Amino acid sequence: MGFFLNSLKNMRTTASIAPSSKYVCKKMTSHLDFENADVIVELGAGDGVITKHILAQMGPDTKLMVFEILDDFCEKLREIDDSRLIIIQDTAENLGQHLKKHGFEQAHDVISAVPFVMLPEKDSRSIIGEVKKYIRSGGKFIQLHYSTLVKRFYEDIFGNVKIQFAPFNIPPALLHISIG
Repeated sequence: MGFFLNSLKNMRTTASIAPSSKYVCKKMTSHLDFENADVIVELGAGDGVITKHILAQMGPDTKLMVFEILDDFCEKLREIDDSRLIIIQDTAENLGQHLKKHGFEQAHDVISAVPFVMLPEKDSRSIIGEVKKYIRSGGKFIQLHYSTLVKRFYEDIFGNVKIQFAPFNIPPALLHISIG
């Protein structure tokens, strides 16, 4: 099933009708520390459009751990032939457990397209709490949103948020960037 049909069927999970544009992917990945990362985490990988941009810039020894819960999207992710990619079909609430299972103490950076505004606040806080707990000191958390209404949510958890506008997307996007 394609992204559009999957989005219609699972709007609470995808919160978008189109995959992220190349422009948004480049803008999001420009904040990642590819040179020093041992593991980068992507939450809500969808059909892999951002995943592919991350992999294209990663070094040969870096791992990319992606979290996705939808079966159709996980099938698409499994089509990506790259030994650096670790696909986790589970909620990001279990981030720490999966990092440890694969030999990592912390994520270097975390990039996310999880539609937190569509989730119950308790679940959103649980996931972002895990990110805060398992991201390295100074690591970046980059979250894709379509509104600034959630800025305070990230400020409450991280204490800092910078917003960057990405107009060339459907719909135009806002990146919420926090430092761990």
